Amino acid sequence: MKGGCACGAIRYRFDSEPFDTSWCHCRNCQKISDAPAAVYTMLARDGFVIEEGKKHLGSVKLTDFAERVFCMKCGSPLATKLVEQPSTIDVTVASLDDPSLLPPEFHIFCQSKIRWMTIEDGLPRYPRNRRDGTQVPQA
Repeated sequence: MKGGCACGAIRYRFDSEPFDTSWCHCRNCQKISDAPAAVYTMLARDGFVIEEGKKHLGSVKLTDFAERVFCMKCGSPLATKLVEQPSTIDVTVASLDDPSLLPPEFHIFCQSKIRWMTIEDGLPRYPRNRRDGTQVPQA
């Protein structure tokens, strides 16, 4: 799989299989994407290979637990590196050339979901991260 930023300055490829594709409803993802939620897929950090545009890669650490990776030329969010998961990276699915290849499997951080956002896809929902194991009942 390949992808890149909106302006084309950064191009990347996956050299490992993605997993745990999910909607994230946390406030940081809402603000970074300027949307009610963002879709990410996880893969091995060394499997996320920048093919072009390394000089345009920027990052910002808005919290003590995550670093956001983006294109400094156009501002496109590309990935999130979680401190507690140093061997993986979460890549924005919308930045893929064909985002339809990775449909979301669940929702995380539903405790931060914007109230007017309706989830009707039947996918599992978690108040925080899926690892805590607590699901939100389906409405």
